[in-house]
Amino acid sequence: MKKFSQNARQPARHAPFLAPVCILLLLLPGVTYGARLQSTVDARNAGLRLDLPSSGNVRVESGCGTIGVEAWNENYVFVEATTTGAVASRTIPVRIERTERLLAIGAAGEAVKGSACIDVKLRVPARAQVEIAGASAEVHISGLPRALSAQTTTGNIHLEIPPFSDADMMAETPHGTIITALDGPAHSVGPTYTAHLGSDGRTVHLRSESGHITIGSPAMSDGDTSSQTGKPPTLIGGTGRGSAIVNTPIPKSQDLPQEVGEDEIIRVDTNLVTFNVSVVDRASNRGLAGLAQSDFRLYEDGVEQRLAHFESSTAPFDLLLLLDLSGSTGRVTDLIRAAALRFVAVARSQDRIAIIAFASAARIISPLTTDREALRASIKAMEPPKGSTKLYDSIAFAMDQLAAYSKDSRRRAVVVMSDGLDSTLPNVTGEGSTLPYDTLRRYVQEYDGVLYTMWVNTEYESLSTLDIQPETFALAHDRMKELANVGGGVFYEVQRYEDLAGTCERVIEDLGTVYNLAYRPTNKTRDGSWRTIRVTLPQHPNAVARGKHGYYAK
Repeated sequence: MKKFSQNARQPARHAPFLAPVCILLLLLPGVTYGARLQSTVDARNAGLRLDLPSSGNVRVESGCGTIGVEAWNENYVFVEATTTGAVASRTIPVRIERTERLLAIGAAGEAVKGSACIDVKLRVPARAQVEIAGASAEVHISGLPRALSAQTTTGNIHLEIPPFSDADMMAETPHGTIITALDGPAHSVGPTYTAHLGSDGRTVHLRSESGHITIGSPAMSDGDTSSQTGKPPTLIGGTGRGSAIVNTPIPKSQDLPQEVGEDEIIRVDTNLVTFNVSVVDRASNRGLAGLAQSDFRLYEDGVEQRLAHFESSTAPFDLLLLLDLSGSTGRVTDLIRAAALRFVAVARSQDRIAIIAFASAARIISPLTTDREALRASIKAMEPPKGSTKLYDSIAFAMDQLAAYSKDSRRRAVVVMSDGLDSTLPNVTGEGSTLPYDTLRRYVQEYDGVLYTMWVNTEYESLSTLDIQPETFALAHDRMKELANVGGGVFYEVQRYEDLAGTCERVIEDLGTVYNLAYRPTNKTRDGSWRTIRVTLPQHPNAVARGKHGYYAK
Protein backbone atom coordinates (compact mmCIF):
# COMPACT_ATOMS: atom_id res chain seq x y z
CA MET A 1 0.00 0.00 0.00
CA LYS A 2 1.42 3.34 -1.04
CA LYS A 3 0.91 7.08 -0.90
CA PHE A 4 -0.93 8.54 -3.84
CA SER A 5 -0.61 11.45 -6.25
CA GLN A 6 -1.97 12.17 -9.70
CA ASN A 7 1.39 13.02 -11.24
CA ALA A 8 3.63 10.60 -9.49
CA ARG A 9 5.21 8.72 -12.36
CA GLN A 10 8.95 8.99 -12.02
CA PRO A 11 11.58 8.55 -14.73
CA ALA A 12 13.29 5.12 -14.70
CA ARG A 13 16.52 4.90 -13.66
CA HIS A 14 52.72 -13.93 3.62
CA ALA A 15 55.09 -15.92 4.55
CA PRO A 16 58.78 -15.78 3.54
CA PHE A 17 59.19 -15.09 -0.18
CA LEU A 18 58.04 -18.01 -2.33
CA ALA A 19 58.93 -18.29 -5.99
CA PRO A 20 55.68 -17.55 -7.83
CA VAL A 21 54.46 -19.89 -10.51
CA CYS A 22 53.52 -18.38 -13.85
CA ILE A 23 49.80 -18.53 -14.68
CA LEU A 24 48.50 -18.98 -18.23
CA LEU A 25 44.94 -19.11 -19.49
CA LEU A 26 43.65 -21.74 -21.89
CA LEU A 27 40.53 -20.42 -23.59
CA LEU A 28 37.97 -23.04 -24.53
CA PRO A 29 35.28 -22.58 -27.20
CA GLY A 30 32.13 -20.89 -26.00
CA VAL A 31 33.65 -19.50 -22.84
CA THR A 32 30.66 -17.59 -21.54
CA TYR A 33 27.00 -16.86 -22.02
CA GLY A 34 27.36 -13.32 -20.73
CA ALA A 35 29.67 -10.51 -21.73
CA ARG A 36 32.61 -11.75 -23.81
CA LEU A 37 35.49 -12.96 -21.61
CA GLN A 38 38.51 -10.69 -21.94
CA SER A 39 41.44 -12.43 -20.22
CA THR A 40 45.12 -11.79 -20.84
CA VAL A 41 48.40 -12.47 -19.10
CA ASP A 42 49.67 -9.13 -17.83
CA ALA A 43 53.12 -8.86 -19.44
CA ARG A 44 54.42 -6.68 -16.62
CA ASN A 45 53.47 -8.90 -13.69
CA ALA A 46 53.01 -12.53 -12.70
CA GLY A 47 49.35 -13.36 -12.68
CA LEU A 48 46.16 -13.31 -14.63
CA ARG A 49 43.99 -10.34 -15.58
CA LEU A 50 40.24 -10.97 -15.84
CA ASP A 51 37.27 -8.72 -16.56
CA LEU A 52 34.76 -8.41 -13.73
CA PRO A 53 31.36 -9.90 -14.69
CA SER A 54 28.59 -7.39 -15.26
CA SER A 55 26.99 -8.49 -11.97
CA GLY A 56 30.20 -7.78 -10.05
CA ASN A 57 30.05 -11.22 -8.40
CA VAL A 58 33.37 -12.91 -7.52
CA ARG A 59 33.82 -16.14 -5.55
CA VAL A 60 37.18 -17.53 -4.39
CA GLU A 61 37.59 -20.84 -2.59
CA SER A 62 40.62 -22.67 -1.16
CA GLY A 63 40.98 -25.50 1.32
CA CYS A 64 44.35 -24.51 2.79
CA GLY A 65 47.07 -21.93 2.34
CA THR A 66 46.10 -18.26 2.21
CA ILE A 67 43.36 -16.29 0.48
CA GLY A 68 44.15 -12.60 0.06
CA VAL A 69 41.66 -10.08 -1.33
CA GLU A 70 42.40 -6.40 -1.89
CA ALA A 71 39.94 -3.80 -3.18
CA TRP A 72 41.57 -1.44 -5.67
CA ASN A 73 40.63 1.31 -8.14
CA GLU A 74 41.15 -0.66 -11.35
CA ASN A 75 38.15 -2.03 -13.28
CA TYR A 76 39.46 -5.60 -13.65
CA VAL A 77 40.35 -8.52 -11.38
CA PHE A 78 44.01 -9.55 -11.00
CA VAL A 79 44.77 -13.08 -9.75
CA GLU A 80 48.02 -14.61 -8.48
CA ALA A 81 48.67 -18.11 -7.17
CA THR A 82 51.72 -19.65 -5.49
CA THR A 83 52.42 -23.04 -3.95
CA THR A 84 53.75 -23.51 -0.41
CA GLY A 85 55.15 -26.44 1.50
CA ALA A 86 56.96 -29.50 0.17
CA VAL A 87 56.18 -29.42 -3.54
CA ALA A 88 57.28 -32.21 -5.83
CA SER A 89 56.35 -30.22 -8.94
CA ARG A 90 55.22 -26.74 -9.83
CA THR A 91 51.63 -27.82 -10.46
CA ILE A 92 49.02 -25.30 -9.31
CA PRO A 93 45.54 -26.83 -9.55
CA VAL A 94 43.56 -23.58 -9.74
CA ARG A 95 40.31 -23.50 -11.68
CA ILE A 96 38.62 -20.39 -13.05
CA GLU A 97 35.08 -20.28 -14.36
CA ARG A 98 33.48 -17.11 -15.66
CA THR A 99 29.95 -16.38 -16.76
CA GLU A 100 28.11 -13.09 -17.11
CA ARG A 101 26.92 -13.47 -13.54
CA LEU A 102 29.93 -14.94 -11.69
CA LEU A 103 33.71 -15.17 -11.72
CA ALA A 104 34.61 -18.28 -9.67
CA ILE A 105 38.20 -19.08 -8.63
CA GLY A 106 38.93 -22.36 -6.87
CA ALA A 107 42.24 -23.63 -5.51
CA ALA A 108 42.99 -27.12 -4.22
CA GLY A 109 40.50 -28.30 -1.62
CA GLU A 110 43.18 -30.11 0.38
CA ALA A 111 46.94 -30.37 0.64
CA VAL A 112 48.52 -31.35 -2.66
CA LYS A 113 51.58 -33.62 -2.98
CA GLY A 114 52.39 -33.93 0.69
CA SER A 115 52.10 -30.69 2.61
CA ALA A 116 51.67 -28.39 -0.39
CA CYS A 117 48.92 -25.75 -0.33
CA ILE A 118 47.86 -22.95 -2.62
CA ASP A 119 48.10 -19.25 -1.79
CA VAL A 120 45.67 -17.18 -3.85
CA LYS A 121 45.72 -13.40 -4.05
CA LEU A 122 43.07 -11.28 -5.76
CA ARG A 123 42.78 -7.60 -6.46
CA VAL A 124 39.17 -6.68 -7.19
CA PRO A 125 37.37 -3.47 -8.18
CA ALA A 126 35.64 -1.62 -5.35
CA ARG A 127 32.27 -2.29 -7.03
CA ALA A 128 32.75 -6.07 -6.79
CA GLN A 129 30.62 -8.36 -4.63
CA VAL A 130 33.02 -10.91 -3.18
CA GLU A 131 32.41 -14.28 -1.52
CA ILE A 132 35.35 -16.07 0.12
CA ALA A 133 35.18 -19.70 1.26
CA GLY A 134 38.06 -21.41 3.02
CA ALA A 135 38.32 -24.50 5.21
CA SER A 136 41.62 -24.05 7.07
CA ALA A 137 42.79 -21.25 4.77
CA GLU A 138 43.98 -18.01 6.35
CA VAL A 139 41.92 -15.12 4.92
CA HIS A 140 43.25 -11.56 4.61
CA ILE A 141 41.09 -8.74 3.25
CA SER A 142 42.29 -5.20 2.61
CA GLY A 143 39.70 -2.55 1.79
CA LEU A 144 35.97 -2.98 1.22
CA PRO A 145 34.31 -4.16 -1.99
CA ARG A 146 30.63 -3.40 -2.49
CA ALA A 147 29.62 -6.60 -0.69
CA LEU A 148 31.81 -9.04 1.19
CA SER A 149 31.17 -12.49 2.62
CA ALA A 150 34.01 -14.57 4.09
CA GLN A 151 33.51 -17.97 5.72
CA THR A 152 36.02 -20.52 7.04
CA THR A 153 35.96 -23.61 9.20
CA THR A 154 39.21 -23.29 11.20
CA GLY A 155 41.00 -20.52 9.32
CA ASN A 156 41.44 -17.04 10.79
CA ILE A 157 39.91 -14.01 9.04
CA HIS A 158 41.63 -10.61 9.05
CA LEU A 159 39.83 -7.54 7.70
CA GLU A 160 41.63 -4.22 7.27
CA ILE A 161 39.16 -1.35 6.78
CA PRO A 162 40.23 2.07 5.45
CA PRO A 163 39.33 5.06 7.64
CA PHE A 164 35.83 6.54 7.20
CA SER A 165 34.46 3.41 5.51
CA ASP A 166 30.71 2.82 5.28
CA ALA A 167 29.29 -0.68 5.81
CA ASP A 168 26.76 -2.81 7.66
CA MET A 169 28.93 -5.43 9.33
CA MET A 170 28.24 -8.75 11.00
CA ALA A 171 30.92 -11.13 12.34
CA GLU A 172 30.47 -14.44 14.15
CA THR A 173 32.73 -17.24 15.38
CA PRO A 174 31.01 -19.75 17.71
CA HIS A 175 34.29 -21.27 18.91
CA GLY A 176 36.81 -18.50 18.28
CA THR A 177 37.38 -14.86 19.25
CA ILE A 178 36.59 -11.56 17.55
CA ILE A 179 38.97 -8.62 17.99
CA THR A 180 37.95 -5.18 16.74
CA ALA A 181 39.42 -1.70 16.77
CA LEU A 182 36.47 -0.01 15.05
CA ASP A 183 35.00 1.42 18.24
CA GLY A 184 38.19 2.17 20.16
CA PRO A 185 41.44 0.39 21.03
CA ALA A 186 41.71 -3.21 19.91
CA HIS A 187 39.66 -5.42 22.22
CA SER A 188 37.90 -8.77 22.28
CA VAL A 189 34.10 -8.71 21.84
CA GLY A 190 33.19 -12.37 22.14
CA PRO A 191 31.64 -14.68 19.52
CA THR A 192 29.46 -12.12 17.69
CA TYR A 193 29.87 -8.52 16.58
CA THR A 194 27.75 -6.07 14.57
CA ALA A 195 28.49 -2.53 13.45
CA HIS A 196 26.72 0.03 11.26
CA LEU A 197 29.22 2.39 9.63
CA GLY A 198 27.74 5.12 7.45
CA SER A 199 24.84 4.51 5.09
CA ASP A 200 26.06 3.70 1.57
CA GLY A 201 24.73 0.14 1.62
CA ARG A 202 27.98 -1.89 1.69
CA THR A 203 27.57 -5.20 3.49
CA VAL A 204 30.15 -7.35 5.30
CA HIS A 205 29.52 -10.83 6.71
CA LEU A 206 32.42 -12.70 8.35
CA ARG A 207 32.06 -16.16 9.87
CA SER A 208 34.52 -18.79 11.12
CA GLU A 209 33.46 -21.88 13.03
CA SER A 210 36.58 -22.01 15.24
CA GLY A 211 39.04 -19.49 13.80
CA HIS A 212 39.68 -15.95 15.05
CA ILE A 213 38.33 -12.81 13.36
CA THR A 214 40.20 -9.50 13.46
CA ILE A 215 38.65 -6.24 12.27
CA GLY A 216 40.44 -2.91 12.29
CA SER A 217 42.12 -0.04 10.50
CA PRO A 218 45.57 -0.23 8.89
CA ALA A 219 47.14 1.24 12.03
CA MET A 220 45.98 -1.78 14.02
CA SER A 221 48.42 -4.04 12.20
CA ASP A 222 51.24 -2.35 14.09
CA GLY A 223 49.69 -3.08 17.48
CA ASP A 224 49.78 -6.10 19.76
CA THR A 225 46.55 -7.83 20.67
CA SER A 226 48.09 -10.67 22.66
CA SER A 227 47.00 -9.20 25.97
CA GLN A 228 43.37 -9.45 24.96
CA THR A 229 43.12 -13.08 23.85
CA GLY A 230 46.23 -15.11 24.49
CA LYS A 231 45.81 -16.30 20.87
CA PRO A 232 46.63 -13.20 18.88
CA PRO A 233 45.41 -13.15 15.30
CA THR A 234 47.18 -9.97 14.16
CA LEU A 235 45.55 -8.06 11.37
CA ILE A 236 48.48 -8.32 8.98
CA GLY A 237 51.13 -10.98 9.44
CA GLY A 238 48.98 -13.52 11.25
CA THR A 239 49.91 -17.14 11.55
CA GLY A 240 50.12 -19.82 8.93
CA ARG A 241 51.68 -20.00 5.50
CA GLY A 242 51.62 -16.88 3.38
CA SER A 243 50.10 -14.75 6.10
CA ALA A 244 51.39 -11.49 4.66
CA ILE A 245 49.93 -12.13 1.24
CA VAL A 246 47.80 -8.96 1.21
CA ASN A 247 50.84 -6.71 1.34
CA THR A 248 53.18 -8.86 -0.77
CA PRO A 249 54.44 -6.89 -3.80
CA ILE A 250 53.61 -8.32 -7.20
CA PRO A 251 56.79 -9.94 -8.57
CA LYS A 252 58.21 -8.62 -11.83
CA SER A 253 57.86 -10.77 -14.91
CA GLN A 254 61.62 -11.23 -15.21
CA ASP A 255 61.62 -13.07 -11.86
CA LEU A 256 59.32 -15.80 -13.19
CA PRO A 257 60.23 -19.30 -14.37
CA GLN A 258 60.58 -19.36 -18.15
CA GLU A 259 59.09 -22.81 -18.66
CA VAL A 260 55.53 -23.77 -17.88
CA GLY A 261 54.26 -27.34 -18.00
CA GLU A 262 50.89 -28.54 -19.24
CA ASP A 263 49.78 -29.28 -15.68
CA GLU A 264 50.38 -25.65 -14.66
CA ILE A 265 47.77 -24.19 -17.00
CA ILE A 266 44.66 -22.76 -15.39
CA ARG A 267 41.77 -24.14 -17.38
CA VAL A 268 38.58 -22.16 -17.91
CA ASP A 269 35.40 -24.16 -18.50
CA THR A 270 32.26 -22.05 -18.51
CA ASN A 271 30.63 -23.73 -21.49
CA LEU A 272 27.87 -24.99 -19.20
CA VAL A 273 24.19 -24.06 -19.08
CA THR A 274 22.45 -24.62 -15.75
CA PHE A 275 18.68 -24.86 -15.57
CA ASN A 276 16.28 -25.17 -12.64
CA VAL A 277 13.00 -26.96 -13.25
CA SER A 278 10.10 -27.90 -10.98
CA VAL A 279 7.89 -30.85 -11.86
CA VAL A 280 4.17 -31.06 -11.08
CA ASP A 281 1.46 -33.61 -11.77
CA ARG A 282 -0.91 -32.31 -14.43
CA ALA A 283 -4.03 -33.67 -12.73
CA SER A 284 -3.40 -32.69 -9.11
CA ASN A 285 -1.04 -29.74 -9.66
CA ARG A 286 1.13 -31.20 -6.88
CA GLY A 287 4.90 -31.32 -7.09
CA LEU A 288 6.72 -34.55 -7.90
CA ALA A 289 9.76 -35.39 -5.79
CA GLY A 290 12.14 -38.34 -5.98
CA LEU A 291 12.80 -38.19 -9.74
CA ALA A 292 16.16 -39.30 -11.18
CA GLN A 293 18.35 -37.92 -13.97
CA SER A 294 17.18 -40.70 -16.28
CA ASP A 295 13.61 -39.35 -16.03
CA PHE A 296 14.51 -36.11 -17.83
CA ARG A 297 15.03 -35.22 -21.48
CA LEU A 298 16.29 -31.72 -22.32
CA TYR A 299 16.20 -30.06 -25.73
CA GLU A 300 17.82 -26.84 -26.97
CA ASP A 301 16.12 -25.47 -30.08
CA GLY A 302 14.65 -28.92 -30.63
CA VAL A 303 17.99 -30.77 -30.39
CA GLU A 304 18.36 -33.18 -27.46
CA GLN A 305 21.28 -32.41 -25.14
CA ARG A 306 23.31 -34.70 -22.89
CA LEU A 307 22.97 -33.82 -19.20
CA ALA A 308 26.36 -33.20 -17.60
CA HIS A 309 25.10 -32.54 -14.07
CA PHE A 310 21.97 -33.29 -12.08
CA GLU A 311 20.80 -32.37 -8.59
CA SER A 312 17.73 -33.93 -7.07
CA SER A 313 14.93 -32.04 -5.36
CA THR A 314 16.45 -32.96 -1.97
CA ALA A 315 19.61 -30.90 -2.62
CA PRO A 316 19.87 -27.86 -0.30
CA PHE A 317 18.73 -24.38 -1.29
CA ASP A 318 19.95 -20.90 -0.46
CA LEU A 319 16.74 -18.90 -0.03
CA LEU A 320 16.30 -15.13 0.18
CA LEU A 321 12.96 -13.76 1.34
CA LEU A 322 12.40 -10.17 0.11
CA LEU A 323 9.72 -8.29 2.09
CA ASP A 324 7.93 -5.14 0.93
CA LEU A 325 7.51 -2.96 4.04
CA SER A 326 6.83 0.31 2.26
CA GLY A 327 4.09 2.91 2.55
CA SER A 328 1.24 2.11 4.91
CA THR A 329 2.16 -1.53 5.55
CA GLY A 330 2.89 -0.47 9.12
CA ARG A 331 -0.58 -1.62 10.10
CA VAL A 332 0.09 -5.15 8.78
CA THR A 333 3.74 -5.46 9.79
CA ASP A 334 2.81 -8.08 12.37
CA LEU A 335 1.14 -10.20 9.68
CA ILE A 336 4.18 -9.88 7.42
CA ARG A 337 6.43 -10.77 10.35
CA ALA A 338 4.27 -13.81 11.12
CA ALA A 339 4.49 -14.93 7.48
CA ALA A 340 8.29 -14.59 7.50
CA LEU A 341 8.46 -16.63 10.72
CA ARG A 342 6.29 -19.30 9.10
CA PHE A 343 8.60 -19.35 6.07
CA VAL A 344 11.55 -20.03 8.37
CA ALA A 345 9.65 -22.66 10.36
CA VAL A 346 8.63 -24.81 7.39
CA ALA A 347 11.89 -24.56 5.41
CA ARG A 348 14.11 -27.64 5.48
CA SER A 349 16.87 -27.63 8.09
CA GLN A 350 19.63 -27.89 5.46
CA ASP A 351 18.40 -24.78 3.60
CA ARG A 352 20.12 -21.49 4.35
CA ILE A 353 17.85 -18.43 4.58
CA ALA A 354 18.42 -14.68 4.31
CA ILE A 355 15.88 -11.90 4.90
CA ILE A 356 15.86 -8.46 3.24
CA ALA A 357 13.21 -5.77 3.77
CA PHE A 358 12.79 -2.74 1.54
CA ALA A 359 10.97 0.52 0.96
CA SER A 360 13.02 3.34 -0.58
CA ALA A 361 16.12 1.24 0.12
CA ALA A 362 16.80 -2.41 0.82
CA ARG A 363 18.05 -3.43 4.26
CA ILE A 364 19.51 -6.81 5.21
CA ILE A 365 17.57 -8.18 8.17
CA SER A 366 19.59 -11.40 8.30
CA PRO A 367 22.41 -12.76 6.13
CA LEU A 368 22.33 -16.35 4.89
CA THR A 369 22.30 -18.76 7.80
CA THR A 370 20.93 -22.11 8.96
CA ASP A 371 20.60 -20.74 12.50
CA ARG A 372 16.82 -20.68 12.93
CA GLU A 373 16.96 -18.99 16.33
CA ALA A 374 19.03 -16.13 14.91
CA LEU A 375 16.60 -15.80 11.99
CA ARG A 376 13.59 -15.66 14.29
CA ALA A 377 15.26 -13.07 16.51
CA SER A 378 16.10 -10.89 13.48
CA ILE A 379 12.53 -11.09 12.14
CA LYS A 380 10.99 -10.27 15.50
CA ALA A 381 13.24 -7.20 15.81
CA MET A 382 12.45 -6.05 12.25
CA GLU A 383 11.13 -2.54 11.83
CA PRO A 384 9.52 -1.14 8.66
CA PRO A 385 11.92 0.79 6.41
CA LYS A 386 10.96 4.36 5.56
CA GLY A 387 10.11 6.02 2.28
CA SER A 388 8.64 5.18 -1.11
CA THR A 389 8.80 1.87 -2.94
CA LYS A 390 11.83 0.83 -4.99
CA LEU A 391 10.68 -2.68 -5.81
CA TYR A 392 12.70 -3.18 -8.99
CA ASP A 393 15.95 -1.91 -7.46
CA SER A 394 15.36 -4.10 -4.40
CA ILE A 395 14.78 -7.28 -6.43
CA ALA A 396 18.05 -6.67 -8.31
CA PHE A 397 19.82 -5.98 -5.00
CA ALA A 398 18.46 -9.22 -3.51
CA MET A 399 19.60 -11.29 -6.50
CA ASP A 400 23.08 -9.75 -6.33
CA GLN A 401 23.31 -10.40 -2.59
CA LEU A 402 22.27 -14.01 -2.97
CA ALA A 403 24.68 -14.59 -5.85
CA ALA A 404 27.55 -13.06 -3.86
CA TYR A 405 26.91 -15.01 -0.66
CA SER A 406 25.50 -18.28 -2.01
CA LYS A 407 27.77 -21.28 -2.44
CA ASP A 408 28.29 -22.51 -5.99
CA SER A 409 27.21 -25.99 -4.91
CA ARG A 410 23.80 -24.79 -3.74
CA ARG A 411 20.68 -23.97 -5.67
CA ARG A 412 19.35 -20.48 -5.03
CA ALA A 413 15.93 -18.86 -5.01
CA VAL A 414 14.63 -15.34 -4.34
CA VAL A 415 11.09 -15.15 -2.95
CA VAL A 416 9.41 -11.71 -3.28
CA MET A 417 6.44 -10.67 -1.12
CA SER A 418 4.92 -7.43 -2.47
CA ASP A 419 1.91 -5.78 -4.09
CA GLY A 420 4.15 -4.91 -7.04
CA LEU A 421 3.59 -1.15 -6.81
CA ASP A 422 6.97 0.37 -7.57
CA SER A 423 6.88 4.15 -7.18
CA THR A 424 7.64 4.52 -10.90
CA LEU A 425 4.08 3.36 -11.69
CA PRO A 426 1.29 5.90 -12.43
CA ASN A 427 -0.30 7.57 -9.39
CA VAL A 428 2.23 6.05 -6.97
CA THR A 429 4.10 8.83 -5.23
CA GLY A 430 7.70 8.95 -4.15
CA GLU A 431 11.05 8.27 -5.73
CA GLY A 432 10.87 5.05 -7.70
CA SER A 433 13.50 2.58 -8.83
CA THR A 434 16.37 3.74 -11.00
CA LEU A 435 16.32 0.33 -12.73
CA PRO A 436 13.69 0.22 -15.51
CA TYR A 437 11.29 -2.71 -15.43
CA ASP A 438 12.44 -4.07 -18.81
CA THR A 439 16.04 -4.14 -17.59
CA LEU A 440 15.02 -5.97 -14.42
CA ARG A 441 13.00 -8.46 -16.47
CA ARG A 442 16.06 -9.27 -18.58
CA TYR A 443 18.18 -9.57 -15.44
CA VAL A 444 15.71 -12.02 -13.86
CA GLN A 445 15.55 -14.00 -17.10
CA GLU A 446 19.34 -14.49 -17.10
CA TYR A 447 19.74 -14.97 -13.34
CA ASP A 448 21.40 -18.21 -12.15
CA GLY A 449 18.55 -19.07 -9.80
CA VAL A 450 14.76 -19.02 -9.60
CA LEU A 451 12.44 -16.17 -8.65
CA TYR A 452 9.11 -16.78 -6.88
CA THR A 453 6.64 -13.92 -6.38
CA MET A 454 3.82 -13.57 -3.86
CA TRP A 455 1.51 -10.78 -5.03
CA VAL A 456 -0.50 -9.29 -2.17
CA ASN A 457 -3.77 -7.63 -3.19
CA THR A 458 -3.90 -4.13 -1.70
CA GLU A 459 -6.43 -2.71 -4.18
CA TYR A 460 -9.30 -0.60 -2.85
CA GLU A 461 -12.06 1.47 -4.38
CA SER A 462 -10.48 4.66 -5.67
CA LEU A 463 -12.48 7.76 -4.76
CA SER A 464 -10.30 10.34 -6.49
CA THR A 465 -8.07 10.70 -9.53
CA LEU A 466 -5.28 11.22 -7.00
CA ASP A 467 -5.68 7.62 -5.84
CA ILE A 468 -4.01 4.64 -7.44
CA GLN A 469 -6.24 3.59 -10.32
CA PRO A 470 -7.37 0.00 -11.03
CA GLU A 471 -5.22 -0.18 -14.16
CA THR A 472 -2.12 0.50 -12.05
CA PHE A 473 -2.96 -2.34 -9.68
CA ALA A 474 -3.54 -4.57 -12.71
CA LEU A 475 -0.16 -3.61 -14.20
CA ALA A 476 1.61 -4.31 -10.88
CA HIS A 477 -0.11 -7.71 -10.70
CA ASP A 478 0.84 -8.62 -14.27
CA ARG A 479 4.48 -7.61 -13.81
CA MET A 480 4.84 -9.70 -10.65
CA LYS A 481 3.40 -12.65 -12.58
CA GLU A 482 5.70 -12.04 -15.53
CA LEU A 483 8.80 -11.86 -13.31
CA ALA A 484 7.98 -15.26 -11.80
CA ASN A 485 7.41 -16.69 -15.27
CA VAL A 486 10.72 -15.51 -16.78
CA GLY A 487 12.49 -16.32 -13.49
CA GLY A 488 11.52 -19.98 -13.66
CA GLY A 489 9.49 -19.80 -10.45
CA VAL A 490 5.83 -19.70 -9.46
CA PHE A 491 3.42 -16.77 -9.08
CA TYR A 492 1.04 -16.75 -6.09
CA GLU A 493 -1.98 -14.50 -5.65
CA VAL A 494 -2.58 -13.55 -2.02
CA GLN A 495 -5.91 -11.79 -1.55
CA ARG A 496 -5.41 -10.97 2.14
CA TYR A 497 -2.35 -10.44 4.33
CA GLU A 498 -3.88 -13.01 6.68
CA ASP A 499 -3.25 -15.63 3.96
CA LEU A 500 0.48 -14.91 3.65
CA ALA A 501 1.64 -17.54 6.16
CA GLY A 502 -0.21 -20.28 4.32
CA THR A 503 1.22 -19.12 1.00
CA CYS A 504 4.73 -19.32 2.48
CA GLU A 505 4.08 -22.99 3.21
CA ARG A 506 3.12 -23.55 -0.44
CA VAL A 507 6.30 -21.81 -1.61
CA ILE A 508 8.50 -24.09 0.50
CA GLU A 509 6.54 -27.13 -0.68
CA ASP A 510 7.00 -26.14 -4.33
CA LEU A 511 10.71 -25.46 -3.84
CA GLY A 512 10.99 -29.07 -2.69
CA THR A 513 10.18 -30.19 -6.23
CA VAL A 514 12.88 -28.13 -8.01
CA TYR A 515 15.63 -30.04 -9.85
CA ASN A 516 18.89 -28.63 -11.23
CA LEU A 517 20.00 -29.71 -14.71
CA ALA A 518 23.20 -28.69 -16.51
CA TYR A 519 24.53 -29.42 -19.99
CA ARG A 520 27.13 -28.31 -22.54
CA PRO A 521 25.29 -27.25 -25.71
CA THR A 522 26.06 -29.00 -28.96
CA ASN A 523 25.67 -25.62 -30.69
CA LYS A 524 28.92 -23.82 -29.76
CA THR A 525 28.12 -20.59 -31.63
CA ARG A 526 27.87 -17.52 -29.37
CA ASP A 527 25.92 -15.07 -31.53
CA GLY A 528 23.69 -13.54 -28.83
CA SER A 529 20.60 -15.29 -30.15
CA TRP A 530 17.84 -16.70 -27.97
CA ARG A 531 18.04 -20.48 -27.41
CA THR A 532 14.80 -22.18 -26.41
CA ILE A 533 14.95 -24.90 -23.73
CA ARG A 534 12.30 -27.61 -23.40
CA VAL A 535 12.25 -30.35 -20.77
CA THR A 536 10.13 -33.50 -20.97
CA LEU A 537 9.63 -36.56 -18.78
CA PRO A 538 8.68 -39.41 -21.17
CA GLN A 539 8.30 -41.97 -18.37
CA HIS A 540 5.80 -39.69 -16.57
CA PRO A 541 3.16 -38.65 -19.13
CA ASN A 542 1.16 -36.64 -16.57
CA ALA A 543 4.19 -34.66 -15.41
CA VAL A 544 4.76 -31.04 -16.43
CA ALA A 545 8.17 -29.36 -16.14
CA ARG A 546 8.16 -25.65 -15.22
CA GLY A 547 11.22 -23.44 -15.51
CA LYS A 548 12.92 -20.77 -17.58
CA HIS A 549 12.25 -20.96 -21.29
CA GLY A 550 15.80 -20.42 -22.54
CA TYR A 551 18.87 -18.17 -22.51
CA TYR A 552 20.82 -15.74 -24.69
CA ALA A 553 23.92 -17.40 -26.16
CA LYS A 554 26.42 -14.62 -25.60
